[in-house]
Amino acid sequence: MENNKMYLYPTWLRIWHGINAVCIIMLIVTGISIQYSDLQYPFIPFGTAITLHNIFGVIAVISYVWFIIGNLISKNGKQYRIQRKGLINRLIKQTEFYVFGYFKDAPKPYPISEQNKFNPLQRISYASAMYFLVPISIITGLSLLYPEMIVDDLFDINGIQITAIIHASVGFFLSIFLVIHLYVSSVGKHPIKNYKSIVTGYHERT
Repeated sequence: MENNKMYLYPTWLRIWHGINAVCIIMLIVTGISIQYSDLQYPFIPFGTAITLHNIFGVIAVISYVWFIIGNLISKNGKQYRIQRKGLINRLIKQTEFYVFGYFKDAPKPYPISEQNKFNPLQRISYASAMYFLVPISIITGLSLLYPEMIVDDLFDINGIQITAIIHASVGFFLSIFLVIHLYVSSVGKHPIKNYKSIVTGYHERT
């Protein structure tokens, strides 16, 4: 604790967050370019988009391993554990704050603390993204990078086609998650405060 500040984001987590943010943005941009590429008017030349997508995909995999190891050997992993008892009530309470309370300047039902950096909605969405969607994205992405890993046919459908569809679908949901993440991070009296926190490591009390 430093005056009215809490040290919530250690150096390793801030570095990972920055690398991961760049990777996700580049993967989204190049992924969209690959998916909707026009050979005459490409957003990014098709070959360049694939190369960049593969490069940032590999970096993202290494970054994810770093994230998992960091969570295993530090207290940060506890932030992603979901307590099922009373979960529905907590989610409803937090949703009501986002929909109504925030606009009425109501106090946050679950203010940030050293024990709980995430509110209930954040916790379940972040845990779902990092421990469910990202692993699926990595597995399908590596499979497309090394197609010999993919089953030729599944239910009479080409295995590569199924893998590509799953990979693109997960990418879509992760894109939605990114937008929501950016919005939630800006909620509060001082919208820039949370972005500043992930740079300095300190969260300022209000």
